[in-house]
Amino acid sequence: MAKVVARASGAVEAPPERVLAFLRDYREARPRILTSNYTAYRVEEGGDGAGTVITYNFKAGGRERDYRLRVQESDGALEERDELSSFVSTWTVSASGAGSDVTLESSWDGAGGIGGFFERTFAPRSLGRIYREMLARLAAAVSVSS
Repeated sequence: MAKVVARASGAVEAPPERVLAFLRDYREARPRILTSNYTAYRVEEGGDGAGTVITYNFKAGGRERDYRLRVQESDGALEERDELSSFVSTWTVSASGAGSDVTLESSWDGAGGIGGFFERTFAPRSLGRIYREMLARLAAAVSVSS
């Protein structure tokens, strides 16, 4: 099994503190940036950063699965670790001039064989597109809330 990694980065015209506050709000703010790939989104525990547990169904590229993610927080980053698989997503926010650079990166243990080859080839591209859309929605939402 090889590690599969998907990532997207973008600039947001808001300070890191504001971006992180938005991303920590799993109840009200976070659902506003999700694409139609995410359904049945629900906060099971917490809702404001570390210790939060969220669940959702994700569908893309002909595949669909359920996730149950527990949030951990470190300096300038939110890590969302799936309790049902090796999937981990990390939002990293850093200062850039008057704004922020935001990166969303996910990784997981990919399948082996020919299926794994296609997964490593196409999943990062598909997720990258979805993540870029989410980053654009984040940039618009944070600038509206300023």
